[in-house]
Amino acid sequence: VIHRGTVYLTGQVSLTGEDARGQSIDILNKIDALLEQAGTDKSKLLTSMIWVKDMKTDFAPMNEVWNAWIDPNNKPTRACVESPLARESLRVEVQVTAAVGGDTNALRAKL
Repeated sequence: VIHRGTVYLTGQVSLTGEDARGQSIDILNKIDALLEQAGTDKSKLLTSMIWVKDMKTDFAPMNEVWNAWIDPNNKPTRACVESPLARESLRVEVQVTAAVGGDTNALRAKL
């Protein structure tokens, strides 16, 4: 959904990745493609919400993939919580919002 210069993506999951690392790679690739379709990219992320099935086993591999993927100069706010997910095989779910167009760096500089 795009509304007033912001794209809101639903939670993205991977049905093919076998573990938290593989699922995170798949999910972030999907997010890249969806952001591109909306006319934006990860450098304009505003917020992110991440759910992991088990914080002890899934957080570190997910976080490693996330840190390699994220634009280091434009990190969004982020929350990450442990939660049961919709299917037993799911280890990670990621939801993001991003600005479409405009200069988000100018806004970040004011904050």
